[in-house]
Amino acid sequence: MDLHKHAPAQDTAPRLAELRASDADRDRVADILREALAEGRLTADEHAERIEAVLHAKTVGELEVFIRDLPAAHQRAAAPAYTPVPPRPTPGAVPAEADANVVAVLSAASRRGRWRAGRRLHAYAVFGSVEIDLSEAIFEYQQVVIKAVSVFGDVQIRVPENVSLRGTGGGVLGNFEVDTLDSVESDAPVVYVDGWAVLGNVEARPRRGTRVADILDRVQDKVDRKLRKHLGR
Repeated sequence: MDLHKHAPAQDTAPRLAELRASDADRDRVADILREALAEGRLTADEHAERIEAVLHAKTVGELEVFIRDLPAAHQRAAAPAYTPVPPRPTPGAVPAEADANVVAVLSAASRRGRWRAGRRLHAYAVFGSVEIDLSEAIFEYQQVVIKAVSVFGDVQIRVPENVSLRGTGGGVLGNFEVDTLDSVESDAPVVYVDGWAVLGNVEARPRRGTRVADILDRVQDKVDRKLRKHLGR
């Protein structure tokens, strides 16, 4: 009998409690603690102690510990802060060919400001630096892949704080670091960062204080533009 063939597939998706906490998660828990203080369920000292612990919590599960004895936490349990997304893009959703390339060889290159993010962007830094800033970009697709390769160089990627962010890659005598982020919005864009850092650096993280508009709003705006163009306005 082939035991490997008949072995059940293991679910490798992370549980909600194991996911990294975001600022939105901490704000949600802080609001519940503030209400509990106002209702007299917590003393001022208990409130201050829990708030301090919330600021240092790393996962969603750690945050839930501080509110599990409060009624408001169970009333809101039906709307979890996180909407888990797969670690890799949906097969066929993102083409293998890049919509754009950003290359820096013994130089610096950047893509920032108000620009349209395609489905795939390739960034190469060879003895140079590349900056990819999506904090003000227009997302026309829900899934965006950024391939980042750094050889004796530096690639810095910034995204809005309300998108989901995933990373797959590594470093060879270098640093590859992607801050995993989960949006509270089920239809928010997902940015996947793939690549390698060879004696170099690749970093991707959210830019606090910047948010992307709802996808439906962007789609409607795109339809409106096409309609205006059709009408000659």
